[in-house]
Amino acid sequence: MSKCSIYERIFNRFDEDGDGKLSPSELRRFVETRVEELLMEEVQELVALEEFVQWVERDIRGAEERKMEELKEAYRMYEMDGSECITPKSLNRMLSGLGVSRNMEECSVMIRQFDVNGDGILSFDEFKLMVL
Repeated sequence: MSKCSIYERIFNRFDEDGDGKLSPSELRRFVETRVEELLMEEVQELVALEEFVQWVERDIRGAEERKMEELKEAYRMYEMDGSECITPKSLNRMLSGLGVSRNMEECSVMIRQFDVNGDGILSFDEFKLMVL
């Protein structure tokens, strides 16, 4: 199923009167379904499918950017020693701070499970693979 047809199905679900446009009340229902607030002046005109798709894609991009920032923040918590990577030592320190006791060899084994390039440490890209 193409991306456009998925958006069209979603659009049609909220286009209650089938006129090919979302009225302010139809758009408001979509926004409420998405559990977001929208200022009333932003929904004072009809919205066509193309505008709807652009709006949804902006929303998706924003969510993806927020998720990436959260991942970067989590990664920085684990790297701790300024090496810009997660080492067995930094993993051990973080786990200890969380009340989880692991020795250095166990931490090395944990890292090896996601260490794609085999260098014994986790880069941010390898961390993303582990988390996602």
